[in-house]
Amino acid sequence: MTATPTIAPYGTWTSTITAERVAAGATPMSGLQVGGADGNDIFWLAGRAAESGRNALLRHHGAETQELTPAPFNVRTRVHEYGGGAYLVAGSTVYFSHFVDNRLYRLAIDEDNAAPVALSQGGKHRFADFVLDAAYERLIGVRELHGDDEHAQPVNTLCAVGFDGVETVLVEGADFYSSPRLSPDGRTLAWLAWDHPRMPWQGTTLWRADVQQDGTLSAPVEVAGGAEESICQPEWSPDGLLHFVSDRSGWWNLYRQRSVGEKIEALCPMEAEFGGPHWTFGNAMYGFRSAGEIICTYIDKGVSRLARLLPASGKLEPIANPYQEIRELRVAPGYVAMLAGSPTIALELARIDFTEEGVEILAQSIDDLPDEANLSVPINLEFPSNGRTAYAFFYPPRNADVAAPDGEKPPVIVISHGGPTGMAVNTLKLATQFWTSRGFGVLDVNYGGSTGFGRAYRDLLRGQWGIVDVRDCVAGARALVERGLADNDRLIIRGGSAGGLTTLCALTFHDVFKVGASYYGVSDLKGLDQDSHKFESHYNAYLVAPQPQAEALYQARSPINHTDKLKRPMIFFQGLDDKVVPPQQSEMMVDALRARGVPVAYVPLEGEGHGFRKGENIVRTLAAELYFYQRMFGLHDAAAPAPVHIDNLPD
Repeated sequence: MTATPTIAPYGTWTSTITAERVAAGATPMSGLQVGGADGNDIFWLAGRAAESGRNALLRHHGAETQELTPAPFNVRTRVHEYGGGAYLVAGSTVYFSHFVDNRLYRLAIDEDNAAPVALSQGGKHRFADFVLDAAYERLIGVRELHGDDEHAQPVNTLCAVGFDGVETVLVEGADFYSSPRLSPDGRTLAWLAWDHPRMPWQGTTLWRADVQQDGTLSAPVEVAGGAEESICQPEWSPDGLLHFVSDRSGWWNLYRQRSVGEKIEALCPMEAEFGGPHWTFGNAMYGFRSAGEIICTYIDKGVSRLARLLPASGKLEPIANPYQEIRELRVAPGYVAMLAGSPTIALELARIDFTEEGVEILAQSIDDLPDEANLSVPINLEFPSNGRTAYAFFYPPRNADVAAPDGEKPPVIVISHGGPTGMAVNTLKLATQFWTSRGFGVLDVNYGGSTGFGRAYRDLLRGQWGIVDVRDCVAGARALVERGLADNDRLIIRGGSAGGLTTLCALTFHDVFKVGASYYGVSDLKGLDQDSHKFESHYNAYLVAPQPQAEALYQARSPINHTDKLKRPMIFFQGLDDKVVPPQQSEMMVDALRARGVPVAYVPLEGEGHGFRKGENIVRTLAAELYFYQRMFGLHDAAAPAPVHIDNLPD
């Protein structure tokens, strides 16, 4: 670090946060569980970018961390395409789904040199979200059965898989299932179900049924939920009371039912979110320390809080911790384990002991963090948009070694998150610091439709996808310009997946942004309906309109139909194995812009799906995107090699 910063234009700063560091330095972590033979082990999945994104199962045991599933095993499932819930810890045994063959495997984790043993037939059978039914020597989970016709939708059921490999369907008939949970005595099964055209954050139903002597279920009893009530995270307390999260009040809050037919009790009504959208299986935002004490996290205006809830009194007591995002938590009798982060803490695995002060860090997604002097800490930004308030995190440029010339305002990248039913969080990400350390500001927008702000805010996107999200991104950019935090002539918008549609619509139908980047973005809503997988095949009925009313709106809102209005330079990134947003969505836009003479670049990636996992591809995309922006704003080094070809560059 130099005593006197070098003066250089925004967007040209030299940074130690290289693309290679971004790719190699962040280990994805997910799937947190606690258990083991004595109940004190902590388990999680770690992504291996250098191994084509393979998910390895790790265990913290005593003072050591062990990898339980060596290559080639990839602990991952594609149920609902987004997966999650890919393994289960039951005593000294782990059951997991291997991504390559879709088979379930059993692994004795306390035996030396034990190898995984196949349990199910796999193939076209995918499994997720398992629970152990020890009395019947079986697992109960969600099974997704794919037929020979690749265009036919798969069939989802709740299915038991015996330790002998025999599969028995227990519940069927609904389009989707999740969260099978056995009561502590093993006598009652609870689960969630929902049907097209709803997504699970619109409306789900919670069911329960007794387990009969032959292992089948009695007639299911509906506990809660419906077409306009979203239930998530059903769990049983140690004394056998069914708990769950519902948004019946307008906020995802905690509830319980003492026994069948009894009144549903709200445990702690408040304008905060104790749950999130069910994109993946196995999510957990609360757990039981005892029958009378719940450890939970909730989201308040986009920021996570950790607390102790006493159901008998409804009292909620804060638990001190350094985090602002708590992605997952699991509770053991003596501690809580969390995957969490903050603006200065990259995602990490932390353990908080209930009898001691402080936090024990067990694993970090980034081992070598940049100096804090080079880290941009976001501002929680609220700004007016369409007569209401919208939210965002603003990261100003930050690099202790470089400063901009007096009076210069920075280029700003506005990010529209994916989903679109999702949210931006403020956990430290090298991918964001890559930009801020080079002199770009970053505005990460929680537009109307985002989660974490209650159902009314989430439902602002109902029928308004491509409208509300775009207006909020535009309003956020203008708010920065008005406050002197951004250069009006160097506003950029980028987004992935659903955020790609927001990006494309903002550039097509508005004139605020000068450049854009689309990562596997949606350009053709009708094509998305035709090509999408089962889980999202009716999502547009909520986001746009049900058929046949949607036809005119699809025409009006799909950027591919309005390329004559798109005059801004763009770069596109697309995984060629993407099953969620097929490559032709990006390729049609690229072809249209090439034909119209608009500067455009295209980076197709072999072996990548919906989201990029390979380290070399993360490096490639960041280098190409940076060069593209610099080239468009005249900031590039003309002598340096171009990492991507740009069509239609002016002479």
